[in-house]
Amino acid sequence: MSELTIKLDTIDPIDFLGYNEGKLKIIKKIFNKLNIVARGNKIIAIGNQDDLVEFEQKIKLLVEYLERYGKITEEHIVDILNEENPYETVFPQFKDNVLVHGNNGLLIKARTTNQQNMVDLSSENDILFAIGPAGTGKTYTAVALAVRALKNKTVKKIILTRPAVEAGENLGFLPGDLKDKVDPYLRPLYDALDDMIPTDKLAYFMQNRIIEVAPLAYMRGRTLDHAFMILDEAQNATQLQLKMFLTRIGPSAKCIITGDLSQIDLPKNQQSGLKSTVEILKNIQGIGIIKLTEEDVVRHRLVKAIIKAFDKEKDRIDTLKDKEKATHENSEKV
Repeated sequence: MSELTIKLDTIDPIDFLGYNEGKLKIIKKIFNKLNIVARGNKIIAIGNQDDLVEFEQKIKLLVEYLERYGKITEEHIVDILNEENPYETVFPQFKDNVLVHGNNGLLIKARTTNQQNMVDLSSENDILFAIGPAGTGKTYTAVALAVRALKNKTVKKIILTRPAVEAGENLGFLPGDLKDKVDPYLRPLYDALDDMIPTDKLAYFMQNRIIEVAPLAYMRGRTLDHAFMILDEAQNATQLQLKMFLTRIGPSAKCIITGDLSQIDLPKNQQSGLKSTVEILKNIQGIGIIKLTEEDVVRHRLVKAIIKAFDKEKDRIDTLKDKEKATHENSEKV
C-alpha cells in the first residue's frame, strides 16, 4: 500500500471539496478502491500505486478546471473523472471572444471590434501599445489577457504597474506606509483583478508574488521573464521611464502598454513620452499598436458624449491658436 498527498494551495478547498465535502464524496465513490480523506488544504489517498497515479492525474485535471473557470459543479467532476479525454469533451473552449471566465459566472470578452483587434495584436506581438480615451476597455482587456495567460500557464507571473502621478490631487499627506500611499494610484488594476480571480486565490497570488502590483519606479533594475507585464496610464510616464520599463522584458515575456494622450497628469515641466516612444518604435517587428476611439467606450452612454464634447472644444481652441499665430506672423512681416 502507498500513500499520496495532494496540496490544494492555489484554490479554495471548499470550492473544490464542496460544503460538507459533498464533492469529495463523489470523488470517493468513483475511486472506491482508495482510502481518501481531506485535511485542511490537503487530500490524502492510500491504496495501490497504479490507482494513486490515475487519481493524482484526475485531481490535477479537476484543479485545473476550477482554476480556469472559477467554479466546478458535481456534474463536471463526474464527467472529468469518467471521460478519457476531458479536454475535448468537458473543458469548454474559449469561444465568442471570451477571454476569461470570471467570478460568479462573469464572461469577460472583447466587446468592440478594436478590443478584439487588441486581443489579436497581443497574440501576434510580444509588445503592444493600446492608446485611446477613457472607458474604452484598454486596462480591463489587458488585465484579462494577462489573467488568461496565467491560467493557461503560458506565463508564470503577472506584473501590473502605473506611474505614481496624482490626477490633480496630492495624496502624499495620507497616513500609512508606502504601500498604503501608492495603492490609490493602482486601484483600477485591483478592480479588474477582483472581477477575474476569486478573492482567496487572488490573495494567494499576491502573497506569493505571482501577481505583483507596483509603481513604475519599482521596475528599475529588474529583468522579468516568463511574465505578462502591463504598464497602465503610460501617458504619465516620460520617455526615459518608458525606455526603462520596456527594457525590463525577458526572452519569454509579453508586454502591454496602455495610455490616454488626452489625460496627461504630469507636472508642466515634464513631458509625456508615450507619443514619442510609439513613433520611435512603430516600425519594429514584434511591436503592435492599436488605437481605440470613443466608439469603443463601454462605460455609461454619456461617457462617449463627454469625450466627444471635450475633443470638439480642444479642436476649437487649437484652431483659435493657429489663427492667432498666423495673424501674429503676418503682422511681423508687415
